[in-house]
Amino acid sequence: MKDSPISSTVDFEKDGVQHGFLKLPHSHDDSAWGSIVIPITVAKNGQGPTILFTGANHGDEYEGPIALFDLASQIKAEDISGRVIIVPGMNYPAFQAGKRTSPIDGGNMNRVFPGDPEGTFTEKIADYFNRTLLPLADFVLDFHSGGKTLDFLPFCCAHVLEDKEQQAKCIAAMKAFNAPHSVMLLEIDAVNMYDTAAENMGKVFISTELAGGGTSSAYTVGIAKKGIRNILRHAGITKGEMEVNETLNLDMPDERCYVFSETTGLVEHCVDLGDKVKKGQLVAKVHNIERTGTEPVEYFAGIDGIYTGRHFPGHVVNGDFLGIVAVPV
Repeated sequence: MKDSPISSTVDFEKDGVQHGFLKLPHSHDDSAWGSIVIPITVAKNGQGPTILFTGANHGDEYEGPIALFDLASQIKAEDISGRVIIVPGMNYPAFQAGKRTSPIDGGNMNRVFPGDPEGTFTEKIADYFNRTLLPLADFVLDFHSGGKTLDFLPFCCAHVLEDKEQQAKCIAAMKAFNAPHSVMLLEIDAVNMYDTAAENMGKVFISTELAGGGTSSAYTVGIAKKGIRNILRHAGITKGEMEVNETLNLDMPDERCYVFSETTGLVEHCVDLGDKVKKGQLVAKVHNIERTGTEPVEYFAGIDGIYTGRHFPGHVVNGDFLGIVAVPV
């Protein structure tokens, strides 16, 4: 396979703290010989495990980037044993634009792995992560939140894996992160995800969904920062006591957890995040906005549990996600 067109200004094997860039040539109207420059920090001190932190896999999700830019400004090599790689803005063009996907090629970073060094810009970035950064890592933490279109109870998550020893390590890392909710997440479609690429390499991979709405709060950023401190201690990269608060363990056993709209219109949420719901309970209505005098279409929970996520904007179209019900365990 062709070499990656991305070059790095940092040395991943050098001790100390380095702040630099991943540089991808990008010729465009405003800069004929320009580049996309993705900020990266590498901190290393001797031998030990490596953790790879990423944010803005989707560019309108902010808790991760805030917490990771903060970590990059504070980290000291003498405080760690091993290596910490920090990329606050993974899909940097999308992050700059405040969009879920890249404004250059429309690429959704979390749907193009393993990437392609001769593909679109998003595929080139994914290829670099797949062939260069992921192989360096023992632990991978990819921060997500709901962005502009979703809202969640703040949670850390792991996935059901065929390798149960690897799954147990991922669950242990999820518990160490210690978000208010810990979820065994059932993805709608895991093909070509960053998560799947990392897991297929045998990495300890965890992710988050920290609220949403295309913004952040002191509460959710605090969860992200505490989680970083905890996972660094769990990995053995830093020392110190774990910061443990109560967490609610949730499972998503099958597709009945999801509620999708089959109509277009104005959504009326009939339950709030965190509410207990029963199978068959009304969770949302979608009102026809093209005429008055018509009854809204009603949507119901397919399973007993906790209302864990929902569509954020007021308008929905046919096929939009409406909500998730997860089961306490």
